Amino acid sequence: MTVPFTQIDRLYINGQWVAPEAGSEPVINPASGMTIGQAPLASVSQVAAAISAAREAFDNGPWPDMTMNERADIMQKMANALRAKQAEIAALIVAEVGCAQHITHGMQVANPINHLEAAIKYARRDDDERLPIDITPNMFMPDGPQSIGGTTVVREPFGVVSAITGYNFPFLLNLAKITPALLAGCTLVLKPSQFTPYSALLFGEIAEEIGLPKGVLNIVTGGVEEGQLLCTDERVDMVTFTGSEGVGAAIMAQAAPTLKKVHLELGGKSAMIVRHDADIQRAAAMAVGFLSVNAGQGCAIPTRILVHNSIRPAFAEIAKAVAAQIKVGDASDPTVTMGPLIRESQRTKVEHYIKLGKEAGATLLCGGGRPAGLDSGFFTEMTLFDNVTNDMAIAQDEIFGPVGCIIGFDTDDEAVAIANASRYGLNGAIETADAAIGYDMAKRIRTGSVALNGGTGTMSYAPIGGYKRSGIGREYGPHWIREYQHEKSIFYPIGR
Repeated sequence: MTVPFTQIDRLYINGQWVAPEAGSEPVINPASGMTIGQAPLASVSQVAAAISAAREAFDNGPWPDMTMNERADIMQKMANALRAKQAEIAALIVAEVGCAQHITHGMQVANPINHLEAAIKYARRDDDERLPIDITPNMFMPDGPQSIGGTTVVREPFGVVSAITGYNFPFLLNLAKITPALLAGCTLVLKPSQFTPYSALLFGEIAEEIGLPKGVLNIVTGGVEEGQLLCTDERVDMVTFTGSEGVGAAIMAQAAPTLKKVHLELGGKSAMIVRHDADIQRAAAMAVGFLSVNAGQGCAIPTRILVHNSIRPAFAEIAKAVAAQIKVGDASDPTVTMGPLIRESQRTKVEHYIKLGKEAGATLLCGGGRPAGLDSGFFTEMTLFDNVTNDMAIAQDEIFGPVGCIIGFDTDDEAVAIANASRYGLNGAIETADAAIGYDMAKRIRTGSVALNGGTGTMSYAPIGGYKRSGIGREYGPHWIREYQHEKSIFYPIGR
């Protein structure tokens, strides 16, 4: 059976489908290793053409000059079109990413569309800001009447944006760039991961369906050289990237000579703190559940599990028992709870860190190998280590796989200190029977978000982003489009 959207064999540039100049490459299902389609490969000159189209659309096209409500109306058409295709998009994600269906339908597909609609609601309320009246002496007539005036702050689109996205939640990541950039009035060139190109190319069909003006959204593919052009071309005003910290640092360096704005959502090594008074059964099940999400391929997943030493032995045993219940396999089976890693290279990395954990003296509670009977695809077992110290590589580096590290602590202050002893600061979690203490601890953790006792289950209306090496800027929430806007102050006299 053909996977939805994998018939797309062209690039979307300046409102047209363009044959790729660099040929094509196979896209494989990471669960089966089978090819699901031949994705188009853009040449460097085609990426340059996409930038040119975005520049022309911004400088001379209608999109930036539309009112916010006019753009919001069109973006609502996008939301409606995506909702109508939810089942098809989910089927694509299952095949392209290998993500389990219970995660795919919610986190991979439905939630991103919710984020888009929340952003549309916020955008419709975006308006110029009138500052207080200002009375000052007239510098040219010190003894004459004072001057009275006002200031209005207007917000304008930043310009041409290039967006580079990762493979783990591709539909979400692509929509997280398209949504604020287009609502703000910017034009966009989107380059997805070569592992998951169809989750981006499908937006070309959506753009045509909703009548998006030509050049506003351009979708290209390619590798390092094509990505570098998006970060260095002087016609690009801003680069937004979601992926690893190493690539993020390289993008900053590439963007620096032309002084582009850089917006980054990078890696994480988030900590889940389980206090002495927490519900051990619930906390252990939650910790393992987090690790199983997309086989641990998520930047915000809490992979450091900080457990009070008084309950750590019981927690470890329950977590081990819960991990044994995780069904690993091909996500085409709806009963599967954890799919594969994206490619063999990622599995090799995960296995390298498991080896480092053993060598460092951590106790392997469960996992550490490959599931029996799954010879095709890139599967790995749910892996838990106990007796981990925070200085071990498995506790400091982002592994991007289902590998959890249980670290003991004795006091709340120690737990907060361990949580903060990381070069990352993206997410966190606290489980406790005393929500007030938990809230106070959440404020002390240096991360962009913290889930207290499970959180709310949604983030459509909340800003998300990182501290330290986890990124620059925020996504989602009431000020999301501010990342893609200039603020301009207009000063004017009153009374004449």
